[in-house]
Amino acid sequence: MSLYTDWTDMVVEYVKTKGQAAFWKKYGSIEKNIYSSILANHTNVLQGSIKDLSEQLNTSIVFFIGFLDGINESLETQINLEELEETTNIELKINYEKLYYNMLDSKADYLYKLPQWDAIFSSEKRKEIHKEWVSSKTVVNTNKTGRNAPCPCGSGKKYKNCCGKN
Repeated sequence: MSLYTDWTDMVVEYVKTKGQAAFWKKYGSIEKNIYSSILANHTNVLQGSIKDLSEQLNTSIVFFIGFLDGINESLETQINLEELEETTNIELKINYEKLYYNMLDSKADYLYKLPQWDAIFSSEKRKEIHKEWVSSKTVVNTNKTGRNAPCPCGSGKKYKNCCGKN
């Protein structure tokens, strides 16, 4: 059985027995500690075996796999989580801009508000990434029917005299 399967099974079992809120409280604090450590040493590339990295970051192997599941999209080269074993050597080259964007996307305010981000991005750069994220979530309707244009319902009347009437 793979470590990733162990992770998903543990999550399901934890949520069944203790509830979703308890899981997110526990996992959130572990995740916050891991990211605090990684962001504080952002110039270093994390590399080593799964077991060594989980010990280095003071977490269990199962929760470290959960962390990898979350950060995988923000890595320059993604990891195949299904194939990981305790002795598998990995290298985590993190794209910090993408990581910040993904934290905004997952609404993890306890992560994107960490003070360690100050050493990586200026407040202007973080605002720029936030603005880019917000604009990606905004729907813009480009083909708005003008008042004097023919009604799109096909009646032949002007829009203002047909479907555009209040």
